[in-house]
Amino acid sequence: MPDDQPGQVTVLLQHWKQGDEEALRALVPLVYKELRRLAHYYLRSERPDHTLQSTELVHEAYLRLVGSQADLQNRAHFIAVASRLMRQILVDYARSRGAVKRDGGCRITLESAEFLPLDGDAELLALDSALNDLARIDERQGKIVEMKFFGGLSAPEISEALGISRATVDRDWATARVWLHRQMNRAAET
Repeated sequence: MPDDQPGQVTVLLQHWKQGDEEALRALVPLVYKELRRLAHYYLRSERPDHTLQSTELVHEAYLRLVGSQADLQNRAHFIAVASRLMRQILVDYARSRGAVKRDGGCRITLESAEFLPLDGDAELLALDSALNDLARIDERQGKIVEMKFFGGLSAPEISEALGISRATVDRDWATARVWLHRQMNRAAET
C-alpha cells in the first residue's frame, strides 16, 4: 500500500461512509494491490484447476463489500472484512461443487502455520466449519483467527482493528489455535 499519506485509507473510508462515492473511487487503487495479494494467497493453496482467478476473487469481494454497507473503520478493518468476504466466496464456491461428498478426511495442521495451507475444497469447508464453531463459542477468537489466516494481518494490526491490546490478541490466538487443532484432529478421525 502506498504510504504517501498516513491514514489516507481511513480518511477515505470516513468520507465514503458519509456518502462520498468519489472517496470510494480514490480508495480502490490504494487497497487493490493488497487485495490482489490476499486473493493470490488464497488461490495459491487451491487445486490447480480452480476456475476462479485472483482478479475475479478481488472483484467479487469488492462488489460484496460495496453492497454490504459495512462500517469500515481503517485499513486493517477494511482488509479484515475483505478477507472474510474472500473466504466466504471460496467456501460458497466449494459448496457449490459438492466437495463434502468426496471428502477423504481432513489433513489440516495448525501447529506452526501462521497462514493456513489448504489442499482442496474439503479442507476449506472443514476449516470454515471449525471457524464458525469457534466464533459461536468465542466471537473475538474467531475474528482473530480469520484476520490472521485469511487476512494476513499481524498481531498489531489485529489489535488496532479490534480495539484490544496486543497481549490479548496473542493470548486469544494461542488459545484459538489449540482449540482449532483439536477440532481439526477430531474431524480427521471421523
